[in-house]
Amino acid sequence: MEKFGKSQPVKRVEDVRFLTGHGRYVDDITPEGALFAYVFRSPVAHADILSLGLEAARGSEGVHLVLDAAALEDAGVDISMAAMTVKNRDGSDGAAPMRPIMAKDRVRFVGEPIAMVIADTLDQARDAAELIEFDYKERPAHVELSVGGEELHPEAPNNLAFDWAKGDEEACDAAFASAAHHVRFNVVDNRIIVSSMEPRGCFAEWDGKRLHLAVNGQGVWGQKKNLARALALKSEAVRVTNPDVGGAFGMKAMNYPEYAVVAQAARATGRAVRWMSDRSEAFQSDNSGRDLVSLCELAFDEIHRITAYRVTTTCNLGAYNSQFAQPIQTELFSKVLMGTYDVQTAFMSVKGIYTNTTQVDAYRGAGRPEAIYALERTMDHAARVLGVDPWALRRKNFIKPEQFPYVSATGETYDVGDFHHVLDRSDQEADVVGFAKRKAESESRGMLRGIGLCYYIESILGDPSEGAKVSFNDDGTVSIFVGTQSNGQGHETVYAQFLSDQTGIPAKMIHVIQGDSDLIENGGGTGGSRSVTVQTNATLSTVEKMIAAFTPFVAEKLAVEEDTLGFDDTVFRTEASNQTPNLLDAVEWARAAGRDDLLVHESRATLPARSYPNGSHVAEIEIDPDTGVVRLERYSVVDDFGNLINPMLAEGQVHGGVAQGVGQALTEQVVYDQQGQLLSASFMDYAMPRADDLPMIGFATEAVPSTANAMGMKGCGEAGTVGAMAAVANAVQDALWAKGVHQADMPFTPHRVWKMLNESNHADT
Repeated sequence: MEKFGKSQPVKRVEDVRFLTGHGRYVDDITPEGALFAYVFRSPVAHADILSLGLEAARGSEGVHLVLDAAALEDAGVDISMAAMTVKNRDGSDGAAPMRPIMAKDRVRFVGEPIAMVIADTLDQARDAAELIEFDYKERPAHVELSVGGEELHPEAPNNLAFDWAKGDEEACDAAFASAAHHVRFNVVDNRIIVSSMEPRGCFAEWDGKRLHLAVNGQGVWGQKKNLARALALKSEAVRVTNPDVGGAFGMKAMNYPEYAVVAQAARATGRAVRWMSDRSEAFQSDNSGRDLVSLCELAFDEIHRITAYRVTTTCNLGAYNSQFAQPIQTELFSKVLMGTYDVQTAFMSVKGIYTNTTQVDAYRGAGRPEAIYALERTMDHAARVLGVDPWALRRKNFIKPEQFPYVSATGETYDVGDFHHVLDRSDQEADVVGFAKRKAESESRGMLRGIGLCYYIESILGDPSEGAKVSFNDDGTVSIFVGTQSNGQGHETVYAQFLSDQTGIPAKMIHVIQGDSDLIENGGGTGGSRSVTVQTNATLSTVEKMIAAFTPFVAEKLAVEEDTLGFDDTVFRTEASNQTPNLLDAVEWARAAGRDDLLVHESRATLPARSYPNGSHVAEIEIDPDTGVVRLERYSVVDDFGNLINPMLAEGQVHGGVAQGVGQALTEQVVYDQQGQLLSASFMDYAMPRADDLPMIGFATEAVPSTANAMGMKGCGEAGTVGAMAAVANAVQDALWAKGVHQADMPFTPHRVWKMLNESNHADT
């Protein structure tokens, strides 16, 4: 098969490399003879640094360098880390305390980097770190998700980082005052650790003039900017590369302290320096996800139409502002605040809290899963309180197809959608009619059975602009240079497939080039479900420019008028000639004619608007009331992703996203004690979902093509997680409701569910 068919489920070409052990990850490509870095981290959550004795470590065998905050500043390194903030509701700026690359004067979470040891071997670096004399005066730790407690930063009295709001509070209050029904529900969104298959790592090289950092991130351009600033280098003196990356999920999009310190170590020693996190180190230092509590309130009229929605959220930022943490639980949450429901009166307020824990930032979905989880749990709770069917309540309040384009209560313009149709298909795929029989069979065995629905919508995020360059190589292959970065999603397949679809170039001849700031001037990286949408949009623009450039040249070769010549995604055609050269034929003619200007084409394109993927998740669970064990028995998804570029990759993304949502719902939970010590610091204590925790996942699509891009597609990378959490939680709540458990919060571990049931039974007696 020389050419991929459009929207075909083409297998991932990169998987052969990955599954046969030929992936090229950071640790695989580290230069021979590189020195090893090891980070000495704070063993306590909150303390003043009285002294830091580094002399013994510096004199230890094999040690070349030990860097702390003072040594970095002496070398001219800017040790402050940048982060985004939001405005308070009164218009003032949210708190922006300085976060140092290495702790200075005080430590504020267990795992905060204090010093980095550079040695010939990793064992020597570890041994030297044991010799560091860290003298400190411990302070009380603030780990509660509440205002007050021991103050972390003078810039944030009472540990309040920001107090943000959006919407019309007066109108919302008035709507609640006149509502026929008012439902309140407290929604706990538990903290999780990202746990990507490959931990974070990097290596750095310095040749005396230029710095090269290879890091397993989600894009190279932000790191390039951060390194140039921190090390006071000109932009052209910094090169950043991303090799193969073993999972990221938002966590690896951020800047972290280790990268700049490794870079400075390479510059100071003149040697390549490598650093790779181990798993427990990652649990302590990688940004966590979620960790917020929302009081959600819905107002209804007499016939159960929603008249207002009010959300009051408290979110955990950890010890410092991470890169995107403040906007995630405010602006990004608000983008889908009202979900798929036709409600114009809404108000959201958020307080961000500093605690002596690791930072919280983006995790698959970044704000959208949090918003949909809060809304869809509350919708389900409202249906039970009002005594109506949860599916019917959603249908009654859906935005109707004829209302699109629809401007939401928070100002988002949903371009298209048919939520009723998708939900009807979901009803069939989940066999809702047969649920009563399955429930009766479970009850005959003493089991509880529940079914849960979540109807989600998300907005794709990130830079709407992206570039693409296509180069025809001397060996007959073609290279496409892209501004995104694969972390395992299958970009090499889908980008080659799309270029092949648009040009007729055999996909096997196309090389996808990514993750090198020397080869690609700028790009938006990966995140926010943007990659395929923005990159194919840029590719389409480049192809149009390419065909426009080749058309007069080919017309001249065929001796026909230019305006009679067309290109049909495969060959050039004209009624004036029976010749139908393909693009590669035209390239060879151009090469022979010395037309090098026709061998490279590039363009940059900007999406006019976002797309809004949406869909229905239905989970069916069974609970053993004697043990509290929850088993996910059935799971089905019906998504509207618009036109699919590669259905197989889209389904794979949904499966992975569902697994992560199910993990948070059933097994994963970060636990700190009152002293800020992480109690879930390894896979012995932190329960990742396993293969037997998941059933086969049904997947179907009902496409309503987006009008926000020429492909009519909608991003899909985060959708599985956005829908999964509430679907599973609502299924558990459904099973427990008749037993008197009316507030069931994730994670639904056996002990927690058993405790809920027993406490409910005691309450009944």
